[in-house]
Amino acid sequence: MTQTPSDQTPGPGPIAHLEPLNRVREQRAWYWYDWANSAFATTVAGVLFGPYLIAVAEEDAVGDRVSLLGLSLAPGSLPAYVITASTLIAAVLLPLLGAVADRTARKKDLLAGFAWAGAAAGAVLFFVTEDNWQLGVAAFLVANVCFGAAAVFNDAILVQISDEHERDRVSSRGWAFGYAGGGLLLAVNFVVVSAHDTFGLSEGMAVRLSMLSAAVWWAGFTLIPWRRLRNHPPMDVEHVEGGVVQRSFGQLWVTLRELRNYPVALTFLVAYLFFNDGIQTVIGQAAVYGEKELGFETGTVLGTYLLVQLVAIGGALSFGRAAGRYGAKRVILVGLVIWCLIVTAALFIPDGALVPFLLLGAAIGVVLGGTQALARSYFSLFVPRGKEAEYFSFYHAMERGTSWLGALVFGLVYQFTDSYRPAIFALILFFVVGGLLLMRVDTAKGIRDAGNEMPAVV
Repeated sequence: MTQTPSDQTPGPGPIAHLEPLNRVREQRAWYWYDWANSAFATTVAGVLFGPYLIAVAEEDAVGDRVSLLGLSLAPGSLPAYVITASTLIAAVLLPLLGAVADRTARKKDLLAGFAWAGAAAGAVLFFVTEDNWQLGVAAFLVANVCFGAAAVFNDAILVQISDEHERDRVSSRGWAFGYAGGGLLLAVNFVVVSAHDTFGLSEGMAVRLSMLSAAVWWAGFTLIPWRRLRNHPPMDVEHVEGGVVQRSFGQLWVTLRELRNYPVALTFLVAYLFFNDGIQTVIGQAAVYGEKELGFETGTVLGTYLLVQLVAIGGALSFGRAAGRYGAKRVILVGLVIWCLIVTAALFIPDGALVPFLLLGAAIGVVLGGTQALARSYFSLFVPRGKEAEYFSFYHAMERGTSWLGALVFGLVYQFTDSYRPAIFALILFFVVGGLLLMRVDTAKGIRDAGNEMPAVV
């Protein structure tokens, strides 16, 4: 076809053709943050912190109880209560941070800043020894809140670097990349903890070094998205008078008032509150369950988590492909049915039965990354342009590593029964309620309400 003079004139056309290539480059850079923060989520929050904090607190316990802020607590329930407290703090802080982020182009800087602050707090866990378990409580609180804050900015960036039709794929690949990175470091830490005598280390020192390595990993690999992502200008921000903090409070108030105009997004958030709390509590308490209830060594639990990580890579990618064929909502619902079967099976695993424990870990790996990755991309379809960070701040008040209802229920059931079996089974309530609420979400209406493009499959 013959080109016209206008075709040959430099203009916005060639620049527009470069945009898909720029998006792909940014998506590849964005994947690295999942690679970075998964080290903390697996090695620290998922495996080592809970059992180690319990062990240190038990050394300081009087009558099988420790005192924290005037409360008498069982050391075994302490990790669940720490997670609950960090989530309550995040529930207040994250929406304000989201409002700030939506008014600035510097989302990648905020992502990196909170990631590095969280990594610094995570590094302090290395110094938790003997009876200073309170230092561990404070350090994990800060690290976990910063983990959630950084995730708000990370997921808001997802909306800016991907179109609606490719979001399930990009989100799923990010989760798969994260499981690969978290699994790689977990494999190294598995060797260090399991063979600590070979390296001339006590088990406690091996655990502390492993938690420190996760903090260094988190901080170091965050440099890649910070350097390679672009700053995108904010879009469609309401005009509110005052300084940045005053304007952010003003925008937050506007968003809270307007949430009733987006009932589908609100319904999904409530559904997500339930089923994600169940997922996060299983992740956060699985190591405690494996060690304290089933009697496995720390190295065995680390190895099982490594299995979960490896299986989760394929699980996340498979769920992403299934969503492209059947729609994200249907695939998430199938995942919740599998979660119900998992917590039911956990109730009946015999003490010390390694093969059933490994099979349970493999089942968790299949659905873990897939349900979380699709929940993130599915919710993004209901977010109005220009309010990505703010909406994801509400989302992350209920998100990974910050479950509070599930952790609270788990801790209370253990407190009253002195057994982790009924505590883990009680989480089935969260999957059932979350699934029933998700069934009420009208996907097409939510996309239309937000003014977003309708994907080919919903």
